[in-house]
Amino acid sequence: MNFTETLKLALSAIWAHKLRSFLTLLGMIIAVAAFMLVVSFLLGFIGYVDEKIAGVGSNAFTIQRFGFDDFKDTDTLAAAQRRNKDLTFEELEFIRERADLIALIGAKARRERVEVKRGGKSLEDIEISGFEPVIEQIDKLDIEEGRFFSDVENENSRRVAYIGKDIANELFPRTSPIGGEIFLRGIPYRVIGVQVAKGTVFGQPQDNFVTIPIKTFETQFGSLVGRRGPYFQALAVSEDKFEDAVEQARTLMRIKRGIPFGEKDNFSIITPDAITGLRDSIFGPIFVAFLIVPSIAMIVGAIVIMNIMLVAVTERTKEIGIRKSLGAKQTDILRQFLIEAATLSAIGGLIGLGIAILLGVLVTMYIIPTSIPWWAAVLAIGISAAVGILAGLYPAWKAARLDPIEALRTE
Repeated sequence: MNFTETLKLALSAIWAHKLRSFLTLLGMIIAVAAFMLVVSFLLGFIGYVDEKIAGVGSNAFTIQRFGFDDFKDTDTLAAAQRRNKDLTFEELEFIRERADLIALIGAKARRERVEVKRGGKSLEDIEISGFEPVIEQIDKLDIEEGRFFSDVENENSRRVAYIGKDIANELFPRTSPIGGEIFLRGIPYRVIGVQVAKGTVFGQPQDNFVTIPIKTFETQFGSLVGRRGPYFQALAVSEDKFEDAVEQARTLMRIKRGIPFGEKDNFSIITPDAITGLRDSIFGPIFVAFLIVPSIAMIVGAIVIMNIMLVAVTERTKEIGIRKSLGAKQTDILRQFLIEAATLSAIGGLIGLGIAILLGVLVTMYIIPTSIPWWAAVLAIGISAAVGILAGLYPAWKAARLDPIEALRTE
């Protein structure tokens, strides 16, 4: 009997007991769906982080007051708060004038959350940030309409605003926002630009923001110290000079602050590698833990398949006896039951994959973009089929070793 005939026989046996087959598959369906969902979420998150790093360039880095390590525990943070000082515009200019390995560098101010109004419409808890104009080039902002603010507008603390797409849609539903006025804490700002919509990440909207010139931000919200303290975004002249640019920025900051040789930095430099390292350290163990659950479900599914195949062997003992009496070899019987077990498990894998794809679409819509590469789908189906073969090995071996005379006597 060739493979095609054996497969048809397996499918007919599965179809003859539809409800039992479906209940048998539940464990495998849950396991594969959970496995694929975790993998797609992991790959989607990694892709999102890498996309954001690529968005500002792999040769971009940030100079700020605190680093990731400063938040390990309360004692470390308290020590960092005593040691690390707020960044200043004098330090920014010191780097800008002397760093020949840094193509661009600009300041950002920490966010405030305020009410934004236009006419009778108001939006609560909107993020307001202050940027230097050069940040447009460093962050490679994608402008849909209008423009970013200029150096002249920043130097003169002009009340101009660059807004997110959600703000534009809410406050200017039937007209272009360019040239229109919005009010921040009762003060009017003229809208000069709108950013291309970014959607949501982890359910958080990315288009509810207003950005204003950093000197305007300081004028309205107060001195840039403490939680409003500025931080610097920098771009190396090229990727191959990135490490040298980072070290040059660190050296200039230490010189400006008069930090003695051997003493720890009282500021921090955040690089793309540091971000991906933090991502891996936080989410790596989490995803490993998440993968344990579908692994357990897959083991349970394999045990269920083994039990059902043993039942099938018992039910079809007479059939096995007839086939062996007509000349079927042990390998034929073994292959028949192994293919049946593998087919049963693979069908469960396909159903689980379909569920994972549907759930992935929902996750992409409301949380974060997900990704199911073809190799992961093939791997999941292959693993489910392999588990089926392993689970069916003992029942198939038992069926193949049946004595045909004893099998024919079975009622």
